[in-house]
Amino acid sequence: MIPETSIGTGPLDRPGSMLGDARGSIGHAADPAEESIDGSAGAALRFLATVLRAKSVVEVGSGTGASASWLLRGMVPEGVLTSIDIDAAAQHIAREALAAQGVPRSRTRFIAGLAERVLPKLTEGAYDLVFVDAMPAKYPAFLELGAPLLRPGGAIVFAGPVDAAQRQEPRAQALRELTRAVRADESLVPVALPVGDGLLAIARTEQS
Repeated sequence: MIPETSIGTGPLDRPGSMLGDARGSIGHAADPAEESIDGSAGAALRFLATVLRAKSVVEVGSGTGASASWLLRGMVPEGVLTSIDIDAAAQHIAREALAAQGVPRSRTRFIAGLAERVLPKLTEGAYDLVFVDAMPAKYPAFLELGAPLLRPGGAIVFAGPVDAAQRQEPRAQALRELTRAVRADESLVPVALPVGDGLLAIARTEQS
């Protein structure tokens, strides 16, 4: 069994713990993309996209385009990132920010809508990476909807699981549900990455 502390719950973030110590030792990249995401977390996303040789990526939560920028730099040159957000105005800002960085519009697909309605419409098994950085209270639902989209060997990544765990309900309750769901599914392999506010990366194995 996987202990809850090994996949991103509170004890990892205490002073003197693995996550608490790592935060103090990891530098922050001086990059425009860290506008709305910690530089070390962004670098981790880029690393994951590179290792996976990601061609198709989904992000839930467009933000200012910062996480998309990191992900696109790790993806293969012809890769396409699909960004989902309920706020069309925010997506416009993200789109323009990426264009200003020289990202071709053909490399992004912005979908305005509720993620829980959009994700089921995407093709199962067709994505290398799913990144979730919106509505922590819905993380368990996003795991259920996002994991089937992954090819075997792909990964779904949740932003700030430790931060969410330390807040009051319903976020803490949602994280507990997410933890239980991951532990109960032997086809999912999780790891807590001690960068920024924490990332919870979950790989989908061949047995999914």
